[in-house]
Order: sequence, then C-alpha cells, then structure tokens
Amino acid sequence: MTLKIWNLLLLSLCLGIVSACSPSPANNQNPARGIPPEIAGLHFDMNRIEPFFRPMGFPEYGDWLETNKEPGQTFDEYIASSPTLPTDERRTIHVQPIGKFDEQQTRVIKTTSDYLQAFFGLPVKTLTVKAAPAKLKEPDQRMIDYPQHRQVRSGYFLEKVLPPLLSKDAAALIAFTDEDLYPDTSMFFVFGQASLEKRVGVWSLYRLDDQADFDTFLRRTMKIAIHETGHMFSMRHCTKYECVMSGTNHLGETDRRPVDACPECMAKIAWMNKEKPLDRYNRLVAFAKKYQMKEEMRDFEKKQKAVE
Repeated sequence: MTLKIWNLLLLSLCLGIVSACSPSPANNQNPARGIPPEIAGLHFDMNRIEPFFRPMGFPEYGDWLETNKEPGQTFDEYIASSPTLPTDERRTIHVQPIGKFDEQQTRVIKTTSDYLQAFFGLPVKTLTVKAAPAKLKEPDQRMIDYPQHRQVRSGYFLEKVLPPLLSKDAAALIAFTDEDLYPDTSMFFVFGQASLEKRVGVWSLYRLDDQADFDTFLRRTMKIAIHETGHMFSMRHCTKYECVMSGTNHLGETDRRPVDACPECMAKIAWMNKEKPLDRYNRLVAFAKKYQMKEEMRDFEKKQKAVE
C-alpha cells in the first residue's frame, strides 16, 4: 500500500470520527462518503492552498518549539474540541487601547483592527482609550533594567481589567497597551497573552518597533493581534506549517511568520464563520489593496484564485 493511499484512508477514518458526532446525519452528511459536505469541502480547499505555505522545519536556537514541545492542532481536532465560537448574540471583536499612544502607534492600531475584521470576518469595534494603571502592587508590576522600566503582569489585564469590560455582544475583547508585559517570574517578557476560556486577550506594542521601520512594526502588530485573537477562539499553536498561529519567542521568529493562517487554521476560521474560504480571501485581497500592501495582496490573490 503506497503512502498516498494510506494517508487517504487515514484521513477518511478521522473525518468519519468527526462526522459521527454531528447532529441530523441524514440532512448534514454526504451519504456517499459519510462526511459532512462543508467539512469535505474545507479539506479540498486546504489541499488547494497548501503549496503557498512552508512546512514547519527544525527550530532554530531560541525558537518557540526549541523550548516548548507542542503537538499542534489539526482542523479535525479543532472541531472535536468544542471550541469557543462567535454566536448570533456575540459576533463583535472589541478592541480596547490602554495607555498613551503616539501617531504611529494609533495608525498601527487602526490598520490592525481593520485586518482583524478582514481576517476573521467579524465586525470590529474600537473602544475609547483608557489610561494605564498609575501604580500596581507586586506581582502585578515589577521594575527591570537595561533599560530600566516598568513591566505589568499580563494576567493583571486578563484577570482584573478586561473581564468587567466584556460586553454581551463581544465575541472577544482584545487590548493594545504601550506597557511592557511579562507572564510570570520565569519569563523576561511576553508579546501578548490571551485566555482560551474568558474571550479576553492583551498584547504590547512596547517591543514591536525595536529596530523596525513602520511597515515592519505594522506587520509584527498584525501577527501578534491575529495570533492572540485566534487563541480566544480556541485555536492552539500551529506546528505543521509556518503560520500566524505558530508560537514565537523573539522578534526574529515573529518576522519569519506569515500574516496569514495555514491550511489547517484557515479551515478553522471558515468553519467557525460557516463561510467559504473564497469569501475570506476576497476580504483579505480588498484589505491589502486598501492599505497598498503589495506583497500580501499578491499572496492573497494566489490563494483567492486557487479556491475559486
């Protein structure tokens, strides 16, 4: 038996397990194969865009997967996990800026908010800027050197600041802050962090403009924002491809990641929204044209054509 045939048999078995949990099989499944047509269609489109993504290679020194051994999460595993999804009542992504932002940072937040809307296909509402906390007690803040500055524990935002601000129509509440963040005493800093259960997340602009022009700063912010928001919809780290949902430990690793979701993660978003991948790529092409992001536009157009 060839490897290709074996993979097809294994894929059919996995899909059969997922479809067995679906309600009303007589109405929702393709009786010829026992696979819900929407899932079969997404697998087909996954194969069509696969050539545009690089498989995840061996991690370099200091990379996320060198220090964090993770199994990843396939599209079928995502479906089977009962993920947190938007509902008819909760379909808006709320963006909460916290701190003081200069003109460049404000522009980055605006563009990133528009990208969130195109990427996830959900309305995005930017809320009024809130001031950062003036002073906190340990362990919610600490002072570090080189250069000396304050860091705020990311859990402070996730546990104390954001949950009370989560409105009934919010599919997710995400905060941008100019504060440097750290998750706990075991780590020097973190770019962002999100809760898979509470639908809240926070990320920092503090380090994203290090040795970067505006375009690099913007793309870093877009990647971190998409990544953390994906976690709020129960999307775990991707280990199969170079993907916006792949974990990163440092800016060099963030810069290597694409701004788009790999085939597995693309299917999660399309399934989450009950839409065709073509609808999503139409939005992404329009976004890239609006902001004159020529490299991304060409990439999105190739995927758009592949799933037509």
